Amino acid sequence: MGSVRIIFHVDMNSFYASVEQAYNPDLKGKAVAIAGNPKERRGIIVTSSYEARAKGIYTTMNVGEALRKCPDLIVLPPDFPKYRIASKAMFSILSEYTEIVEPVSIDEGYIDITALSKERHPLELAKEIQLRILHELDLPCSIGIAPNKFLAKTASDMKKPMGITVLRKRDVPTKLWPLPVIEMHGVGESTSKKLASLKIYTIGDLANANEGLLKEELGKNGVRLRERANGNDVRKVDPDSIYDTKSVGNSTTLPYDETDIEKLEETFERLADKVAERLAVKKLCGTTVSIQIRDADWNNHTRSKTLQNPIYLKNDICDEAINLFHKAWDGAPIRLLGITVSNVKDITNVPVQLTFDNYEQYAKDEPIYDVIDDIEKKFGKGFIQRGISVEKKSTYASKTSFSKDFLEDLKD
Repeated sequence: MGSVRIIFHVDMNSFYASVEQAYNPDLKGKAVAIAGNPKERRGIIVTSSYEARAKGIYTTMNVGEALRKCPDLIVLPPDFPKYRIASKAMFSILSEYTEIVEPVSIDEGYIDITALSKERHPLELAKEIQLRILHELDLPCSIGIAPNKFLAKTASDMKKPMGITVLRKRDVPTKLWPLPVIEMHGVGESTSKKLASLKIYTIGDLANANEGLLKEELGKNGVRLRERANGNDVRKVDPDSIYDTKSVGNSTTLPYDETDIEKLEETFERLADKVAERLAVKKLCGTTVSIQIRDADWNNHTRSKTLQNPIYLKNDICDEAINLFHKAWDGAPIRLLGITVSNVKDITNVPVQLTFDNYEQYAKDEPIYDVIDDIEKKFGKGFIQRGISVEKKSTYASKTSFSKDFLEDLKD
């Protein structure tokens, strides 16, 4: 059995708002919120300073509601280039300590300091990293210290802002098991309801639940969650994970609660267009299409379909999304829609399987292939090519998502 690992989860506190306060010291100590366009309902709070949170402001709150609750709230639009610079600077500091750094979003990442801990105490290292980020970047962070990623992430949440928390595996029964299962990382609202139907209400209940029952009701994820509830997590800190794109998606909050089917289908067309562009830029295709529906009461619904052949074109993505929507929608007013293509792979050399739907399209191309064969017999293989791959220029719209696309900055 290998030695116990020591992993830090570094989580920036109220990141966007903290960056704004670092750039403009006049904002320090004030209630600050970052939001979209306040003139439309899509002006939803993305994050807020701790001063704003103390006055009841929270993420996803409507801007109008936030201003009624806190009239002196300073609402700023997001400044993505500014946040990318701050994020890159933060990860640069972490990489000075070890190469084993895994960014997971713009404001959080893991580092494995097992080797360093032989020379310096982990608490001393954590304090130094936290103070360097504070003094050099003027940004607060919390750090969780644990033997695995799950416990490290859980620990970093336990004390904010500017907390340093150690969570050992032996602490799990006393510190985690009494908590409601919804407070566990990896458990969302729908999973929590499913677990409640199985009389699993706390993390302790989950840790001690029958594994066969969990697998039957929740599949592999149920078994994985039970392992986490027992403090087990074998995932390594993986610096190369920034090169893995698992899915490409896009979502939008509608200006008004919408029930007009034509407008909803038009929204899916726009979303499919963006997803198709992002796939093209990354040279990806995928076999699973998922949609997200959020109704006016903030209930979230997801539906997905796994296809025999990978897709990447706008019309194909749109058709699958709309079909899923018609099967799932109960007529309730819609607040948000989203499309994601997952199980993605490099589009180069992906074999196309002929079906009744696409046979005719490929049959039309047969005469072209015959001509190419004749030319190649005369002049040699590869003399003529059907097309060449041209690098498509990346645009802001082609980004996968802001919280993930900052990773491009770290691939140099």
